[in-house]
Amino acid sequence: MFWRIGALVAVFTAIAVCMAGYGRPAAAGFGHRPHIVRLVITGIVQNDVSDTVRALKQAQISPDVTGLLLVVDSPGGGVTGGERLHEAVRRFAAVKPVAVSMGDMGASAAYMLSVPAQHIVALPSTLTGSIGVIFQRPDVSVGLGRLGIGMDAITSGPMKDQTDPTSTLTPEGRQMLQGLVNDLFGQFVSMVATGRHMSEEKVRSLADGRAYTGKQAIALGLVDELGDEDAARLWLRKQLKIGNASYPVLPLISGHTRSWFWWPGKKALLKGLLGESFSSAIDREGLDGAIAILQL
Repeated sequence: MFWRIGALVAVFTAIAVCMAGYGRPAAAGFGHRPHIVRLVITGIVQNDVSDTVRALKQAQISPDVTGLLLVVDSPGGGVTGGERLHEAVRRFAAVKPVAVSMGDMGASAAYMLSVPAQHIVALPSTLTGSIGVIFQRPDVSVGLGRLGIGMDAITSGPMKDQTDPTSTLTPEGRQMLQGLVNDLFGQFVSMVATGRHMSEEKVRSLADGRAYTGKQAIALGLVDELGDEDAARLWLRKQLKIGNASYPVLPLISGHTRSWFWWPGKKALLKGLLGESFSSAIDREGLDGAIAILQL
């Protein structure tokens, strides 16, 4: 009995440790003095960004918030998440200055959410751009046939099962899905054209899905300056006419979104044990539909 009780205590303690800090991100307290808010976007952009959008709206209307420093290090992700963050940043930038600092990557959906900013700073080695949309549809119908398994779909229309991986993609279905991708791509192009003050023809000439280095991107007009986060902070201070280098820059989001499966170093451990590509697949779990992501 003693050892059984000890084992149960150990199990519940382990669960409690894994769940430590679990919770939804919340807007950091703005205080009662003027300051810039700093928002960090890293990893895969998920489609559920409601908390971040809400925090940006609160900062936008707060009289104590004077600007936004957006720190981006992401290959992109869900088109829906990128679009929602784009709109939130655009609304903020309409009333207060926004500067973006890109790290290793600021591509696809991460570039989409960055373009409303008045100033984008990237490192010479940053991978950015990658303007495009991809819709991945696995087809397991051939494999099922080899196993002697047949799937019949009773649908209300010929297009209803064309996103089902157990159904064969027809020429008409491919045309339909291509139309969806083309429409989403057109929306992406329009966002970049508006944010970067370019013609849509110019953006389309750059938007074949390829990534650009920061050095290439500045020559193409996709970013404004080569530098690090300090350069973005300096631009914001100049826009706000702030001479004090110690002007407060506070985090917009406090806390983290963590699951029961979370613990410090989990991602590094998975990469070491399973490889980079497998851990990237774990990051992308939960992305449905069309995605805008730099495939490395």
